[in-house]
Amino acid sequence: MKAEFDGLKGSDGEIRLFPESIDDIWHIKHLIRTGDLIFADTFRSLDSQTDKTRPEKTEKKPVRLGLRVEKTEFHPDTIRLRISGVIEQGPDTGFYHTINLEPGREVSVIKRWTQVERERIDRAVSVSTTGIVHIVAIEEGEAQIFRIRQYGPEYVMTISAGSGKREGVDARHAFFEEVYHSLSTVTGSIVIAGPGFVKEDFLAYLRRTNADMAGRMLTAETRRTGRGAVQEVIGQGMLERITQDLQLGKEVTLMEELLKRMAGNGPAAYGVDEVTTAVQYGAVSDVLVVDTKISEDAINRLLESADEMRATITVFSSEFEPGKQLDAIGGIAAILRFPIQ
Repeated sequence: MKAEFDGLKGSDGEIRLFPESIDDIWHIKHLIRTGDLIFADTFRSLDSQTDKTRPEKTEKKPVRLGLRVEKTEFHPDTIRLRISGVIEQGPDTGFYHTINLEPGREVSVIKRWTQVERERIDRAVSVSTTGIVHIVAIEEGEAQIFRIRQYGPEYVMTISAGSGKREGVDARHAFFEEVYHSLSTVTGSIVIAGPGFVKEDFLAYLRRTNADMAGRMLTAETRRTGRGAVQEVIGQGMLERITQDLQLGKEVTLMEELLKRMAGNGPAAYGVDEVTTAVQYGAVSDVLVVDTKISEDAINRLLESADEMRATITVFSSEFEPGKQLDAIGGIAAILRFPIQ
């Protein structure tokens, strides 16, 4: 994503955002809150509200509107963010309209920006040139391919074949060949993960078949297969060897530490009330909050208080397993410097 801050004065004002991918659209979904004022180019039937007697369908024309946001909906399948609200500036002021934001289309957002939101923009901008990483969770006779988005793993496909142990070398070769062809359009780095020796055998096959692709691959030993293997890869810090975007690995590490402390009565807090008390005592080292909660005013006030107490704030993706675990315990938690009563 690209961003322009010319209209920003302190924490207030306009930031122009230029999304380039589905990851950027996802970031913008969590940057735009109910009540924000946004400006974007869209299409609208300019006389649809003023000429009700015309029977024919009116032509939609390009126009730039200022919209007071009431609702946003992220649609990853169509790579689109639907932003709905009341028109405040432009034709048909006072009427409702929906803007469909897609990669390649600019949106200007005018609001009071929080530190968490500014950090999210910085993160999106800093990783915009990084190639997309794929993880192949492979075992004997089955491989699952995942695309690593900034909001978490995105399932791509499953390739299944007869087990090489049961049906011989030819069946195994055919399986490897199918996995290879499924990865043929991938241009970024690839991690081959799973238990046992299948991943090394597949990498050896690729070195004979496509040395260039093999040169972009890393292997990772995991206990689990499928999506569980992907989470293990991220937790091992494998992505940090490939990209500067450390967010997903940080989410895994923090959640593991939180769960360990909760299981062993270590210094931790979860839920709004407990975290609020911990912040008031100055006991918070890290605040963990799921992205679906940061649009709530009470949560934002709590995060501002935590920031003033020099706590580190990490926003978890609700699309990734650690974020789902966090959501299940109230959507916000804290790792403490010392226990509180």
